[in-house]
Amino acid sequence: MTDFGAIDALLAGAKKEVPLPSAEERRTLREELNLSRAQLAQALGVSPSTVGGWESGRDPSGEVREKYAYFLEGARGKLAAEAAEETSAEDSASSESDSQGDAPADARQAEDSGDDDVAVLAAPQPCVLCGEPARHQVAGFPQHLDPAECGSAEAAEPEPQPQSEQGVRVVPVGRRLQAADTPDLIGTAVASALAEHSGDLESATKALVKRAIPDAMALLDHSRMGGRYDVVAHPWMPDVLRKQSSRGADQIWEARPKWSRSELPAGKHEITALDVNGAYLSALKTHLPLGQLEHSTGNHHDRRRAGIHLITPPDWEHDAYLPNPIGSRDEPGPLWVTESTLRLLLRISGPKYGLCDPPEIHESWTSGATEGLLEKFRIALKDARDRAIADKDDVTLEYVKAMYSKFVSTMGESNYNRELYRPDWMHLIRSQAFANLWWKAHRAYDEGLMVVRAMGTDELHVVGDWRAVFAEGRGVTEVKVKDVYTVGTG
Repeated sequence: MTDFGAIDALLAGAKKEVPLPSAEERRTLREELNLSRAQLAQALGVSPSTVGGWESGRDPSGEVREKYAYFLEGARGKLAAEAAEETSAEDSASSESDSQGDAPADARQAEDSGDDDVAVLAAPQPCVLCGEPARHQVAGFPQHLDPAECGSAEAAEPEPQPQSEQGVRVVPVGRRLQAADTPDLIGTAVASALAEHSGDLESATKALVKRAIPDAMALLDHSRMGGRYDVVAHPWMPDVLRKQSSRGADQIWEARPKWSRSELPAGKHEITALDVNGAYLSALKTHLPLGQLEHSTGNHHDRRRAGIHLITPPDWEHDAYLPNPIGSRDEPGPLWVTESTLRLLLRISGPKYGLCDPPEIHESWTSGATEGLLEKFRIALKDARDRAIADKDDVTLEYVKAMYSKFVSTMGESNYNRELYRPDWMHLIRSQAFANLWWKAHRAYDEGLMVVRAMGTDELHVVGDWRAVFAEGRGVTEVKVKDVYTVGTG
């Protein structure tokens, strides 16, 4: 009887494990709610890597399994409810549009943005940059379309700052995005360096350039205050992103252009070498992965994610008048490219441009992404740069340039920046700068200019009335003349 009693007790306490959805659905449910692994791990009392294991196919057990199942079921229900609300809102908007013949203002704003990834949210959700309610979704993440709306409060007009004897004016940066009590980190650093070096501009500039990396990291940390997502500074990286030797390179192809037109029409041609301003600064606005990269295979691209991709690039048949978007590459076959390069290839292979076939994607390392992760950081640097140019403040100008250029160049495997190890970001930002130059070359060609050369991130040589195509100046959306030369005879 004792044996049977033990069996009865065992059966009484036994119960079936709570069923769980597939590993892929687990990850999808979390990402659809814009939750990081760290957030979910904290709620469940486990580590982020444990959550990652569950999303890769391992199953939890015991009490934590029940908690995880409860979260997944709740996430599924929440998403279903939001989808129903969105459908209802769309039906209502459609009905209103039919009766009034006019689209809602939010929809018009999303359409005017020109971004295929912009959508109007059925209900405001916290912005991934500032945490305040946003009415739009960009690339799958709630964001403000207007930078002026992004922030805890509108900036109050700052009091005039004193000028140094050398005429370097200290002006708060990022006015559109800063609260009234936000310190001016760049202006304070410049004023301090000038005071420390008794107004010696050259010495102050050298000192500021020397401290550009830690100051850039401090500005990044400050610009991310209140952001919904933390910057994952030291995630695990796949082998393709690791240097093969101490002085070698990793396996990522950045698509750096080094192209010259092979043949010019007969006659004499005046060629203008244009310099694109702030190439790396503009490239900070790119799709960056938020967390640790995850592996996938197959010829599929998820626009909500970003990372690196092993692709077979398409053939390029326009080299006679336009640079190859994949850059100057001699070896055929598959290669690892960044999100920036892949999106460029996918866009120009689409029906709007039809310049090539789509690339074939073999495998990818990606994470959920947003295009605006560094946007406040970028705008703070851009505003400081713009004011330095307007004030002829060369000290601040050189300091800001060193901040963004060194920030990009040292976020990989570098001894100069131990605070951030993101070689994936470094490659993505560089590739975005190259992609931006390619688009300028395409615009020049499309507007009737003859494109002669495209080099690096910022050098574009053209023949024709380029001022009718590009604005001239020193702003980041403008170009300036680097050289004018003549080739041919006539």
